This record gives sequence, structure tokens and C-alpha cells, in this order.
Amino acid sequence: MNTVGEKIKLTFFGESHGQSIGFTLDQISPGIKIDESLIKANLSKRRPDQTFNTSRVEIDNFQWISGIKNGITTGAPLTCIVKNTNTISKDYPNINRIPRPSHADLPANIKYKGFNDYRGGGMFSGRLTVLWVIAGSIAQQILENKNIYTGSHILSIHQLRDYPINSKLISKEKIQSLNRIEWPLLNPKLEDNMKSLIKTTQENGDSLGGIIESVVINLPIGLGSPYFHSMESYLSYLLFSIPSVKGIAFGSGFDITEMYGSEANDEYYYENGHIKTKTNHNGGILGGLTNGQPVIIKTAIKPIPTIRKTQNTINLKTHKNTQINMKGRHDPQILTRVYPVINAVINFGILDFMSLDHQL
Repeated sequence: MNTVGEKIKLTFFGESHGQSIGFTLDQISPGIKIDESLIKANLSKRRPDQTFNTSRVEIDNFQWISGIKNGITTGAPLTCIVKNTNTISKDYPNINRIPRPSHADLPANIKYKGFNDYRGGGMFSGRLTVLWVIAGSIAQQILENKNIYTGSHILSIHQLRDYPINSKLISKEKIQSLNRIEWPLLNPKLEDNMKSLIKTTQENGDSLGGIIESVVINLPIGLGSPYFHSMESYLSYLLFSIPSVKGIAFGSGFDITEMYGSEANDEYYYENGHIKTKTNHNGGILGGLTNGQPVIIKTAIKPIPTIRKTQNTINLKTHKNTQINMKGRHDPQILTRVYPVINAVINFGILDFMSLDHQL
């Protein structure tokens, strides 16, 4: 299934090493002036730094096919394509019969009876997250015009951990700052240690995982639905579309299980006529609905499975055990690239919810 969205429909198409990838975004209102500078800025954050990421660098020039005239949305389905210009398919000669551990190679081969385009991971590749960034940047623009801001920082890489977001101190200005800087950290002193760890791991032919923490501010109270389309369930559903995501937590997440109810409850109070909570362990969501406090989301990213170490696997053609040692261009970590994708996904989800609730 390549289409998502309740009110606003988003469809992806294309594969990592195909001629191009693209999306169609339907039900976007007419008359919206698209800020291409915002899209390009977000794409640049997703683009790899060759010192700490893959050496595959795509230009990511996007082309509007429909839905935009003179830079303004027309109300027709908004279709965009992005050319793939820097592919080296010879780096993936055998993964259709010798699957990489912890990649989608094996289940995809079985599901699609071996006909799937496996080069670079095909439709399962992180390459397609460029589409999320473009579509999500449009959603970001619409939401920021409503004073709703989303930002993320690297909460951890491996065992190096940044300060957590403080719901009392987070502000529009702080989010804008996080969205501008190259290494989004609340404790900038960690940057050198993280760079050193990534470099050492890369030299050892291995990879790292970590956690991205995100925040959304100024959401109205009551956004979302109970049970099957709650704010938590829908945002989690969307975030799991990002390759390498293995866990989502809201507020204090699993840590809330170690608290007493008297500690975990977010008590209410009034401040200048506004409803506030003394704490935010529930991450700004109760009963699937926003409660007016900042929405806090933690996204767990697994270590990138393509590494330069020899690993055990199987040969699907000979039905024998074998080994694989991948060459090519691969990320030792994606924490420094994935946060703009996470922002984009969250912005799309919030925009879809607000469209459903007629709050746009």
C-alpha cells in the first residue's frame, strides 16, 4: 500500500535506483504559495555529510508535474518527481539471492516472487524519504502559518545522550533554532564526542543507532480521535513508514511504568487564563486527543544493517548457508539525516488531523 492519509491523500512511487521517484498529494487547498526555499533547506539537512554518512549524494532537484501554477497550488492533485542521478547498481549484484541480514531483501523477495527491483533496496530504501521531506515541507508551511511548530533533536547516538526536551522551556524560537543548525543538540558540547564515535565506528566497518526526540507546540486541545485513529496511533503509523524506525514513545514512554500514579499524573493549573499541566509525562496526548501541552515523541532508529563486516546469511538459489560482505556507499548512522524526515512525517500527520477536524 503506497497511499496514506485520511483527508489529505499522499501516494509515493518509484524505487531507489529507478529513473525517478515521486509523489502525488491530493486535497491540498488552492491558493497556497509554495515556499521552495523551505523545501530546499529541509532537503539539505537530509542530504548526507560525506564525512559521517554515505558518499551517495543526490542533487534532489524536484519538478512539479501538476497542481502548481506560478508557484501557487491550483487545487488539483499536486504531483512531484525527483530524478535519481547518482546510482551505482553494481554494488548490489547478489542481494536478490543472498539477502543482507536485517534488511527487507528476504521478505521482499518472497512477497514479490523475485520480481522486485532490489537495487539499493528498491522501494524499501531510505532514498524515498526525500519524498516525505518535500511533502512534509508543504505541510510545515501551512501549519506554521497557524503558529504550529515542529522540531527535533538527536536525543542519543549509541550511548551518548543529549538533554531531553523540557516542555516548560520549549518555544517557537528554540524549535526554529533546532531546525536551522547542522547538529540539532540541546547540549552542543556533545557534538565533538558524537563525531568521534561515528568516525571510529565507520572505520571499524560498523554502524550506530539512536533516538530522535521531537516536539510539536501550539496544537489546539482535542485534536485527534479516540481508539483507532488516536493522535498516538496515527502518528506512530506514519513514523513507522521511515526505514530503520523500530520504536515510538510519547512523553515519558516506557519510563512511566516505573512511576506511581501520583508521579505520572499531569496535574492541571491555570496560568494567565490558559490551561497548563505541572508535568508532561503523557506527552501532550490523553485519550488519543491533544491536551494543549507540547506533544513529545521519541523515535528509535536501529543501527544501519548494511555494514562492512562479514556476516552470515543464506543463498536462496542453492539453499546453502553462506556469508556476505557489502562494499558500496552506506551510512554508519542516519541520526544526523533522519530528523528532517521525522519532522516532515509529523507535520503531514498533524495537517491531516486538522483537515479532518475542519481546523484549517
